[in-house]
Amino acid sequence: MTKHDSEGNSKNVIMVTGGSGLVGQAIKTYTDTHALPGETWVFLSSKDGDLRDRAQTDAIFEKFKPTHVIHLAAKVGGLFANMKYKVEFYRENTLINDNIMENCRIHKVKKLVSMLSTCVFPDKTKYPIDETMLHDGPPHPSNEGYAYAKRLIDTMNRAYAEEYGCNFTSIIPTNIYGPHDNFSIQNGHVIPGLIHKCYNAKRDNTPFTIWGSGTPLRQFIYSLDLAELSVWVMREYHSPEPITLSVDESTEVSIKDVAHAVAKGMDFKGEIIFDTTKADGQFKKTACNKKLRSFRPDYKFVSIEDGVAKACKWFTDNYDTCRK
Repeated sequence: MTKHDSEGNSKNVIMVTGGSGLVGQAIKTYTDTHALPGETWVFLSSKDGDLRDRAQTDAIFEKFKPTHVIHLAAKVGGLFANMKYKVEFYRENTLINDNIMENCRIHKVKKLVSMLSTCVFPDKTKYPIDETMLHDGPPHPSNEGYAYAKRLIDTMNRAYAEEYGCNFTSIIPTNIYGPHDNFSIQNGHVIPGLIHKCYNAKRDNTPFTIWGSGTPLRQFIYSLDLAELSVWVMREYHSPEPITLSVDESTEVSIKDVAHAVAKGMDFKGEIIFDTTKADGQFKKTACNKKLRSFRPDYKFVSIEDGVAKACKWFTDNYDTCRK
């Protein structure tokens, strides 16, 4: 039986795992002003329990009784951690995902949306990559533990749909950035790392040095855009097949363009140096968003310039307390 509130709206409890991270906080910001009548949003952090543990996960579902789940929680790490701890990245993510999926089945959750990553795609592939290519070959050996655990979400979404009629799906975002990111220079991703570097260069009156030539191309999605689209997937997209949430191929930008956007956002007037003694990494990882555009042809993404300016302001305003 569907529960209703005093005004007759059906009552939905949407539980977000990994609710304290970059995407979780963006969904919180978005739903603070865009929740529908009858929706209650619950944002979990590690303080609520250990999702690797079945009993603790069971207790979380009993406590909050979610009708919908957006599953963002994962064991994540940089390149070197992924290479060194493949067993842990595989086992811990598999345990988390199994505990979430099985509880969603048992509690008859109406919709489960899990987040994958473009890094789980085959290492040897053609570009642009799309959702149909996820299992076309092995992932890069450096992160195969993490990648296979994540790929199994897609496999099990279809299996749960076929066997139990569950409405489970997954989203595949490209490179995410925005408020509440990890701005560590050593362990953060490209944009937050550059923002922190530029902040230091401006403060110390030193050059802003970027590793590599700046020529590699990437697609970046602002976290608030991803939040809005993730909520849309939860409400409107009903298929076990994954959907890529990405800006258009035409808005792919070079790392050099990003560095200049960061310098502008930070109002940095000093010297910008590209250290070509450092490796560039993969030249491009273009993802195709045709499936998304078939549903949302008019969706307007935040531009890289505007998004980076917002992220720079957030970092500066929250310098003392943010992850760095």
